[in-house]
Amino acid sequence: MKRTTRYTALAAAALASTLIMACGQQEDATVGQRLDGAVESTKDAGTELRADTRDAAQDLKAAGSSAADTLSETGERMASGAADMAITAKVNAALAGDAQLSALKIDVDTSNGMVELKGTAPDAASRDRATMLASAVEGVQRVENRLTVESKG
Repeated sequence: MKRTTRYTALAAAALASTLIMACGQQEDATVGQRLDGAVESTKDAGTELRADTRDAAQDLKAAGSSAADTLSETGERMASGAADMAITAKVNAALAGDAQLSALKIDVDTSNGMVELKGTAPDAASRDRATMLASAVEGVQRVENRLTVESKG
């Protein structure tokens, strides 16, 4: 049941119980006694309404906290992805700017600061140079060099 419907039903029940109490009492009940009964019923309804309001507030607070956590996690993933893209671009630029490596087709993939190099290198020195250049880029946590050395034949 929706909260607003619940509150409306609660208020209607309080009013109905007040009217029933007023009609069902004996004739000798004074106006003051009837009024006291109505006040007591209204107090009970108010207490229940306060409890429902507190529950609703806690539910909203929990939902808001959950939404904030989800947004925070999404923001962190987006920031990490942007950082990885920047690292990949910087590593590609460093490799392209090196005279020994610029002509090579080296694939660079970055995930959480870990750079993976794939492709072929003409010799072991070029392979090692690619690792050194990638490691020097800011934000790189680790380099996994999967470059294969071309066999001369």
